[in-house]
Amino acid sequence: MTRTRGRQRPFWVDAVVLSCVFVIFVTLVGLGVWQVQRLYWKLDLIEAVESRANANPIEPPEGPVSSETHAYLRVAVPGTFHHQMTRRIKAITELGPGHWVLTPLQVDWGHIWVNRGFVPAGTEPSQWNAPAGPVPVFGLLRITEPDGTLLEKNDPAKDRWVSRDVAALSRAAGLSDAASYFIDADHSGSPDAWPRGGLTIVNFRNPHLSYALTWFAMAALFLGGIAYVIFGRLYHTKDGSTAIDDECT
Repeated sequence: MTRTRGRQRPFWVDAVVLSCVFVIFVTLVGLGVWQVQRLYWKLDLIEAVESRANANPIEPPEGPVSSETHAYLRVAVPGTFHHQMTRRIKAITELGPGHWVLTPLQVDWGHIWVNRGFVPAGTEPSQWNAPAGPVPVFGLLRITEPDGTLLEKNDPAKDRWVSRDVAALSRAAGLSDAASYFIDADHSGSPDAWPRGGLTIVNFRNPHLSYALTWFAMAALFLGGIAYVIFGRLYHTKDGSTAIDDECT
């Protein structure tokens, strides 16, 4: 009886295959680790935002703001509304389709755009509450929403707005001293009055744990599949025998 070895692949082929396997496995694990990092970042962000949103109101800042430090900061400021500069921004809320009503508020050091709230489609300014004279405004500081949305863009020339772009609103109204943010006002006055404020929902989607588990599961399945292929090739021939070498008599 003689024993002959089957034809073997060149070593460099196995080296390339193993290198690719290693890179894919490390990439999958790395993506899972990255999602875990994102998870903790999101948890810290949610905690910080909820802390700011539920704190006692403070005076809004006069200078630049950032989303990491100032978004959803609870503020209070007295001022006078310039209702003639009001702009309507397209919106869909739990109350249905309509508009946000943004009006500049004159304060001691300039102007702040205030989202006074939501009005249903079809309502006219004559039906809206329009406080005159100095009034206190309470609400949440919001970061500007430049350019528009993914599907639509703001068109100042036609006075058509789909996002609360503070810089564009200020240019359209001729305001050179407006803050770079706006305030989402709390609801005030009659429960049935328009605009209806206080509709801001502080709720952040946090799917990073499920993403991390998905990447780790894919890494484990990939490693298991590779192990099955390798050991299957070593210990199982096509006819079900356990010999590594081909035999002939």
